Amino acid sequence: MVSGHPLITTQSRIVGGALLVGCILGAVCVSVSASIIGIPTAADTAFLAGTLALGFGTLGWSASIIAGPGMKAMQAHLETSTDWNEADSRRAMARISGFGIGVMTAAIVVGMLLGYR
Repeated sequence: MVSGHPLITTQSRIVGGALLVGCILGAVCVSVSASIIGIPTAADTAFLAGTLALGFGTLGWSASIIAGPGMKAMQAHLETSTDWNEADSRRAMARISGFGIGVMTAAIVVGMLLGYR
């Protein structure tokens, strides 16, 4: 737990940090590519890329939950010691989903600010 506000948890820091990075990267990508391919195409393309990241993260998160016990059983059966675990996998997929939401949000906001109707 973070020693700040009681509502700020580790999970919110993970997703919030990825959301912030996604917003910044999405805003930069839309702004730079708007001068090359036009505002509507740049905003739509960035939004679709963010949607792809969100979908991948959501699908991967649920797959981590479903495959977690099976992966642990396989590791025990094969007597392998890898660093994979379900919690780390879910954490990574939550970051990817947060990043996708950030890119989508930035595409909408920057597209509106630049005049996409």
